[in-house]
Amino acid sequence: MAGYATALRGDPEATYRQIDLVGRTGEADGPALVQLLYEELVRALRVAAHATENQNYALKSEKITRATAILFALEAGLDFDQGGEVSHTLARLYRGARNAIIDASVGHEAQPFLEVASNLEEIAQAWAQARRG
Repeated sequence: MAGYATALRGDPEATYRQIDLVGRTGEADGPALVQLLYEELVRALRVAAHATENQNYALKSEKITRATAILFALEAGLDFDQGGEVSHTLARLYRGARNAIIDASVGHEAQPFLEVASNLEEIAQAWAQARRG
């Protein structure tokens, strides 16, 4: 219990988000997991932008790492046999987003992170709409 209390005392919001994410992940099917990944990806990029603006380079690095890992996971989950051209298009999009994030990571501007987040949020919204039918 001491470890949990220590984590909670350090950053209660982060602790809550981690618990929430674990719970939502455990209950999610494939499409719901993809939607969850998009949400986390957009959130990580927005936090990276905020961290860049506030010169919090440790947080910026952490969120860039998270965003690129999510992009790799999304790309790894593509089914090129059944997904056809859509899968190939998404793979190019994910690679382009990763490259933009990596290029922006060496700079001191928040805007590139926000642009990638905005583009990916559009796809996330379309994905959510498709899931609703």
